Amino acid sequence: MPTKVVVGVQWGDEGKGKIIDILASRAEVVVRSQGGNNAGHTVESGGEVYKLQLIPSGILYKDTLCLLGAGVVINPKGILGEINGLESRGISCDMLRIDPRAHVIMPWDLEIDGLSEKLRGASEIGTTKKGIGPCYMDKAERSGLRMYDLVHPELLAEKIQIAGGLKNRLLTEYYKEQPLDLAAITEEYTAYGQQLAKYLADVSVLAYQAIRENKEVLFEGAQGTLLDIDFGTYPFVTSSHPISGGVCIGSGIGPTMIDEVYGAAKAYTTRVGAGPFPTELLDEMGDKIRNLGHEFGTVTGRPRRCGWFDSVIMRHSVRVNGLTGLAINKIDTLSGLGKLKVCVAYEKADGSIIRDFPPTIEELAECKPVYEEIEGFEGALSCCKAYEELPESCKRYIERLEQLCECPIKMIGVGPSREQNLER
Repeated sequence: MPTKVVVGVQWGDEGKGKIIDILASRAEVVVRSQGGNNAGHTVESGGEVYKLQLIPSGILYKDTLCLLGAGVVINPKGILGEINGLESRGISCDMLRIDPRAHVIMPWDLEIDGLSEKLRGASEIGTTKKGIGPCYMDKAERSGLRMYDLVHPELLAEKIQIAGGLKNRLLTEYYKEQPLDLAAITEEYTAYGQQLAKYLADVSVLAYQAIRENKEVLFEGAQGTLLDIDFGTYPFVTSSHPISGGVCIGSGIGPTMIDEVYGAAKAYTTRVGAGPFPTELLDEMGDKIRNLGHEFGTVTGRPRRCGWFDSVIMRHSVRVNGLTGLAINKIDTLSGLGKLKVCVAYEKADGSIIRDFPPTIEELAECKPVYEEIEGFEGALSCCKAYEELPESCKRYIERLEQLCECPIKMIGVGPSREQNLER
């Protein structure tokens, strides 16, 4: 397996976890490059369900090196809970490594995340309130704490006093809240650092060495393309780069080291949080897809908004990620729904038709989907073991998506487990 990247190509929650797990079983190194514990991968393996938030999916394979790059933001309490949870189920985390440059989510990040969202009122973004955005703000402002600081107690104490002191002024003077106890935070986070120190290593060097040694390396994405802070539906986005280019920045490897980029998508479209969603179904069909597809957030449990497949979004994702292949998940959810619709273009308020995804949400909000109706299919697709076993009408649906997306579809998911994945 050459060096591969797997990214989400809709609004996240596309079933990347299963695709990543399949490819991770063939990899020697798995790298996570961005995001925090606001993202989640659900993986089914050996009859067990694992809900991973920060730790790469390769952790399920005992000899696979799992790396968290400098672009990831770490909640130390969260990752320790994840480590302990995995180890209690017999999954060793000895092969986990965390870049010392990765930033740490601090208590004030959590506080400010919730408070700022509350102040937005009806204009709220829909953040998970896990401190991700404020942590990336600290990073960009150059006032953040990093994993290196966490494992050096004197440095940690000094930086908590400086950064925490400024945040306490913000909390008390602007938000009119009580200040945080910096001494208690120092004690708590010093203990976290002692537990996490053994995992620190230069991820950029480890990834580079693995690629130079022709090892099989997989870079797993979190969230989705339309949540990218530059190329997503801003401001209803995350605070990092879930696109393939973010892999290079967040893990410290060059773009020439990537051989293939896979995009994970659903056979329909979902999103959580606020923002325009052209193909959203606010009717019985939307409810049916949500319930059949179990469309509720891995981390938050929030019900996802559901709609028909949108090829305008997909062509945007193919372009900005440089996709070499697509994995279409949850085709089985559409079985038995009758006629299916696919968005092939958008109609703007002036009646003009566009095929390219608009760059702003103001333009997107005025767009209406232009649909093509496609024959539906029936049957228990989850029983199919090969692409050839799918109903002919299902294969025609997949082939039409491939034409519209302008990218080869290489995998088709017919169920949640890794065994329910058909490769073309």
